[in-house]
Amino acid sequence: MSRIDKENYYLDIAETVLERSTCRRVRGRAIIVRNDEIVSTGLKAPRAGPNQIDLGHCTWERRGGPESGRYELCRSVHAEANAIISAARSECLGGALYLVSRDAVTGELLERQEPCSVCCRMIINAGLSKVVVQDSGSRYRVFRVQDWVFKMIPSWSRARA
Repeated sequence: MSRIDKENYYLDIAETVLERSTCRRVRGRAIIVRNDEIVSTGLKAPRAGPNQIDLGHCTWERRGGPESGRYELCRSVHAEANAIISAARSECLGGALYLVSRDAVTGELLERQEPCSVCCRMIINAGLSKVVVQDSGSRYRVFRVQDWVFKMIPSWSRARA
């Protein structure tokens, strides 16, 4: 009998609790792990007030959706952000974030997903060291957060520093 690797183990845990997400477009779930202990979980949903399932519609789509690009109109908070908000920074330092996303309508696993630029900045500031994103089945990608640090800073600002 072979043993599942740790990345897939934690991705499976994130997958198990994915159904709590309330977004009508993308169901996301993230967990933060440090020293082989789950520090925090987060799902794509607001913590207070009515969520999209309760409302029966997506407020972002009603206000322009993808064409508007105005994500601030969405009631949901990304799973990564909710996981970071729920943890103390001292618990995140050097830890890993595991992320699973599914299409809310079809239930299909969303391949090639990556944290948005706002979540990337939160991940960097939380002190996490890596992000593991499930692509399909047991396939996943690992991002080293340190590699994002200079990608987030425009080249002109590095030249002047």
